[in-house]
Amino acid sequence: MENRFFCAKENGKLSYPKTILTGFGFMATSIAWAIYDPYITKILNHLLNASAAVTQWSAKLNEAFPVLAEFAKAQGENVTTAAGGITLVPLFIGIIMTFDNIFGVIFQPTFGKLSDRCHSKLGKRRPFIVFGAPISALLFACIPFVALTESLPLTMLFIILFVFVMSLWRAPVVALMPDLTPPELRSQGNAVINLMGGLGGLIGMVAGTIVTVIMSAVLGKGNYEEIDTYPYVFLIGSVVMIIGMLVLLFKVKEPDSRLAAVSEQNQAIDAAAKAKAEKEAKKAEKAARKAQKLSKSERTSLIFMLCGLFFLFCGTNAITTFFALFAAEILGKTTAEATIMMAIFAVCSAAAALPAGALGKKIGRKKTILIGLGVFMAVFLLYVATRSMALIWVALVLGGAANMFITVNTLPLVLEIGGLDKVGTFTGYYYTATFSAQIASPIVYGIVRMISGTYMSLFVYSPIMFILSMLCIFVVRHGEAIPEEVIKAAEEND
Repeated sequence: MENRFFCAKENGKLSYPKTILTGFGFMATSIAWAIYDPYITKILNHLLNASAAVTQWSAKLNEAFPVLAEFAKAQGENVTTAAGGITLVPLFIGIIMTFDNIFGVIFQPTFGKLSDRCHSKLGKRRPFIVFGAPISALLFACIPFVALTESLPLTMLFIILFVFVMSLWRAPVVALMPDLTPPELRSQGNAVINLMGGLGGLIGMVAGTIVTVIMSAVLGKGNYEEIDTYPYVFLIGSVVMIIGMLVLLFKVKEPDSRLAAVSEQNQAIDAAAKAKAEKEAKKAEKAARKAQKLSKSERTSLIFMLCGLFFLFCGTNAITTFFALFAAEILGKTTAEATIMMAIFAVCSAAAALPAGALGKKIGRKKTILIGLGVFMAVFLLYVATRSMALIWVALVLGGAANMFITVNTLPLVLEIGGLDKVGTFTGYYYTATFSAQIASPIVYGIVRMISGTYMSLFVYSPIMFILSMLCIFVVRHGEAIPEEVIKAAEEND
């Protein structure tokens, strides 16, 4: 076993303690987004509803298209708003919530490639994490304090700065585990990483309840507004981000990439010295580049897998982005109560992480992903059909487990298609697909919500996206950690 595989034991098995340490980076990002989605939507909902400009634009829309308000009223929506009908607030929330994904699409592939080429004492990935995490933590902690000033432009500035800096180190932190884990152990390693991510998400989801309990004990219930708890919730997320960064810095051993660069240079010099002529050397280089290209079958699998990821994340992103507003409108829950419900989802996801990795190794990543999608779709449609409060809990429990069956196996499948030398690049492709979905979905669902007049449409929109994802993934034929002869047989049938 090569020394570069920090997460593997000498006997070729996964080292769970070291993989857990590596997962602290993903935990740091997960807690940020677990807090970001429900709390930022509530902050934006408050600020946008108080915005005179948004109210004026909504009023003009109602004057120009009165049929929209009539349709919304027929769907049971209250249209007695300050705008005299429907409001543009859900659409604007959807647009603003795409900013982190827009930056991800623009910057993450670039910084994934830059980390592939990074040569430093800390390795390829950790320099980006050590730089980005503290700045992200500081900006994250500032957002709710700025929101208390009731300034929408200033709040937007800090949100934009935060999501920009996060986009600089998210691809490197995700690429760290595959770098330090042999290909055949990546599904198991990814299970551990997602378990750590689930732990970070869980901490983020219960942070609001913890802060609420403490403030109620200190100040007395009813002596503060819900928005007063937000700064402390965000502060918890910032502290965990810093802890995650410090663990990676001092406890994870990433190979010195300067040594790898010197080794590559020496190999290039030796190869050139052995070459009889510059023409032959160029031919050899050209042949090597050609050999690294994907086959037609691999390209097809990659394209359909990325399309499947796009539709998958369209469905899941709509849920995570708008669930707090759904819980407030349909279930009558506060933000803290909504995050507790999502915490159940996160706990079930975390509990399913290791079984999902083991199942992906046993029956294949594609089959495991399809099982997860099928369960996800079934439980959500069942809730829509019955609208039973008991079934929303069933949907959260089974949906959480199904989510991990999908999440654990998608990234390793994409990376397996790319190969060991293109981990950062294909991590970038993965996030290009997922972030493109997370750009489109909040806007598309914001329009659906505005027209349908109810957040119940969330549980119809998402299953439709899951069906489209399943259709794409059925076409995928590569990406399994299986014997070479099986892959060759698939290529011969191409």
